[in-house]
Amino acid sequence: MTAVSSGGPGARGEVVVGLKIDVDTRRGLDEGVPRLLGILTGAGVPASFYVTMGPDCSGRAVLRVFRQRGFLSKMRRSGALRTYGWRTVLSGTLLPARPVGSGLPNRLREIEAAGFEAGIHGWDHVAWHDRLDRFAPARVADHLRRARDAFTAATGHPPAATAAPGWHATAESLACQDRMGFAYASDIRGREPFIPVTAAGPAATLQIPTTLPTLDEMLGRPDLPGADPVAVWEAGIAGARPGSVQVITLHAEIEGLDHAALLESALARLRAAGRVRFARLDAIARALDREGLPRRPIVRGALPGRAGEVSCEGDG
Repeated sequence: MTAVSSGGPGARGEVVVGLKIDVDTRRGLDEGVPRLLGILTGAGVPASFYVTMGPDCSGRAVLRVFRQRGFLSKMRRSGALRTYGWRTVLSGTLLPARPVGSGLPNRLREIEAAGFEAGIHGWDHVAWHDRLDRFAPARVADHLRRARDAFTAATGHPPAATAAPGWHATAESLACQDRMGFAYASDIRGREPFIPVTAAGPAATLQIPTTLPTLDEMLGRPDLPGADPVAVWEAGIAGARPGSVQVITLHAEIEGLDHAALLESALARLRAAGRVRFARLDAIARALDREGLPRRPIVRGALPGRAGEVSCEGDG
């Protein structure tokens, strides 16, 4: 595949849109990523992929039915079984947990060879998503270190960035990122790039948050029956100030499989809007003036269409 060019924010007064693609499962890496590479390359649109590097324990996520209000109803509305398939739904319970990135290292090399950015999306996605707040500091560090080391073994270089599973971050996970020297992280839901501030002070690793709703959130919202999800993205970008950064998180298991046609339509419509410039997140990070970024806390909050709480950009 031909290489895809990248760029940073600020040029010509456009709104810069970063596509952040999370790869949560082995099926997503096996089937969704190749399809996404074809779609993005054909459209000439850069993007950043973040790959879970350890076991696919997706079957254990069923326990969220008992812990997170609204989880089961959201799964029904968004067609989760059809989207993920039985092999993924039972992975790590009745079926063995296949390794994701560490089990298919050539796929990470294919992502980079096609001109896209690759980073890490945790080691065990379900464990981090469901139990990060109960992890001892050593376990937080172990998850990040194992993901980094597996990525390095696959690609020959360490990852420049990390994106936390499920948008879950803590002061300890931010401190571990700082010690590992990532160029940036995309762990948070928020409004604009910022420097996180914890009780220990400003973090060294800047955050480029997801700013717009995800497709699975919109599909799972009972107040948006039959809504056009691309229109929601278009409205968010249309209302953004020139030169600002908007980040859309896609999923290899969703836009890379059953909803690939929707992604193709979205890319065409966003490009036709005329004030959008797509960029890889690493290019956005390089172009940011770190000294001019706001310093803000990270707080817990709920999002429409998503069960449970996530880490969000606070006020400050």
